[in-house]
Amino acid sequence: MKKVLIPTKLESIAANTLKAAGYEIIQEADTPLEEQIKQHPDTTALIVRSEKVTPEIMDALLNLKVVIRAGAGYDNIDIVHARKKNIDVMNTPGANSNAVAEEVIAMILAYYRHIVDADNTTRQGLWEKKRYMGSELTKKTVGIVGLGNIGRLIVKRLQGFEPTLLGYDHFLARQRAINIGVTPTSLEEIFEQADIITLHVPGGPSTKGMVGADLLGRMKNGSVLINCSRYGVVDEEALAALKAEGRKIAYLTDVHPKDAAGDKPSAAVADLLLPHLGANTIEANAKAARRAAEQMIAYFDEGNTSCVVNGESPTGLNPAHLHLTMMLGTFARIAGEGKPIRRIDCTFYGDLRTYRKWFTPKILEGVLPHAEKGLMPEAAEESLREHGIVFKAREPMDDKPYEDSITLDLTTEVDGEPVTTSVRGVVTEGIPMISRINTFHGLYSDMRGNTLVLRYKDRPGVIALIGSTLASAGINIDNIVAPIDHACGEAMALIKTNKPVTDEQVAEISKGIDALSAFAVSL
Repeated sequence: MKKVLIPTKLESIAANTLKAAGYEIIQEADTPLEEQIKQHPDTTALIVRSEKVTPEIMDALLNLKVVIRAGAGYDNIDIVHARKKNIDVMNTPGANSNAVAEEVIAMILAYYRHIVDADNTTRQGLWEKKRYMGSELTKKTVGIVGLGNIGRLIVKRLQGFEPTLLGYDHFLARQRAINIGVTPTSLEEIFEQADIITLHVPGGPSTKGMVGADLLGRMKNGSVLINCSRYGVVDEEALAALKAEGRKIAYLTDVHPKDAAGDKPSAAVADLLLPHLGANTIEANAKAARRAAEQMIAYFDEGNTSCVVNGESPTGLNPAHLHLTMMLGTFARIAGEGKPIRRIDCTFYGDLRTYRKWFTPKILEGVLPHAEKGLMPEAAEESLREHGIVFKAREPMDDKPYEDSITLDLTTEVDGEPVTTSVRGVVTEGIPMISRINTFHGLYSDMRGNTLVLRYKDRPGVIALIGSTLASAGINIDNIVAPIDHACGEAMALIKTNKPVTDEQVAEISKGIDALSAFAVSL
């Protein structure tokens, strides 16, 4: 009988479901996990919420096969050490989405109608009805930044208030946004036009300080900003400075550097401050508990690993090819100027066709840098579908002599029309190389490091001008490849540099050579 340890206040449906399936369940919420593992060293599986699963805990449980986080985030589990110990880690994404969506609606209404302050003063025996003149949510313009599970549910929950809905999701196809009832707009337009802005983006370096002085400065007086995504997405110092100048911007948040007691940095600037209540509902807890139990049964009884987040690629697949795939996806996305992605078609040649499903997670990570990392193939495909992206792994044509190479065609949406960027790559002596970009063949350029990519009408003197401009900026050229497409009279230069080329420098070079396209990428 498999022993499952649940060291947290998880809804009883998890324990009951597993008991009915023949599992031995130990559920103790008040005893530290470190103490419990001493009492149950034969534990086979763990289900946790926010409890930290450290290398020491895993090392102490010699029979441990799987750890399931009943919730979406799993940064409380050392997934790298788990993989070293051959322990699978799973999560239950989406279980908390509705709870967070409803919290956002509750925060808006609580702020607009002064619910918290009015309750406090009325209990004190005061009658401050005139002081608490409120606003109505009905027919307001609401901007939703991030149209994932939570963002889409907010759209549904707001429908009864007859709002004007503006949406921004860098990676969601325009038509998909329209289909769910949102007018796709830029970030700048949302911050200029919306009465209410709610943020639902992932954390990390790519979104840190995303809402800074520029966007905040565009907000209307009397508008409301809600952050139930991650701490650090909003530059709270910039917001405080605007408020000090007399700008009337309300800030509602429930995210903090740590989910623990103590002083909160947001307290000085927030108009409504909550202790990360987003997922804290009976229903969300029950849903996460049920999914955790069902996933565990499927894992042990059926060998289902679709929800594993620290999966290991199969024996025989060179990790360098996985890295190459992510690089190709990143390169194609940047070459496509970050436009909404509609479709991805991939072809895997030679022996790689055997492993083609294992490339899907790396494709996802390359084309959608904000997407969840480390997913198993089935979950990665589902994530692509949720973003409105059609994904297809094509069969290679037998007459193509591309041994162990990968072709990735990324179709974006530009002014309502599809535009495809096609790239091909290989691994040579362990180095990921890009061998083709659209009609430019024979590149074989190392994808690692910093690369400046320029397309221009072929003519003498262009390379010299590029080199001179880079030299003036103190940038050295490590390598250069510049093939010509004689059919159209165009050339493409891939220039490896010793340091990143800034957007301003790219713009200067592009203008100087009258480039047809120009971008820099660091991989």
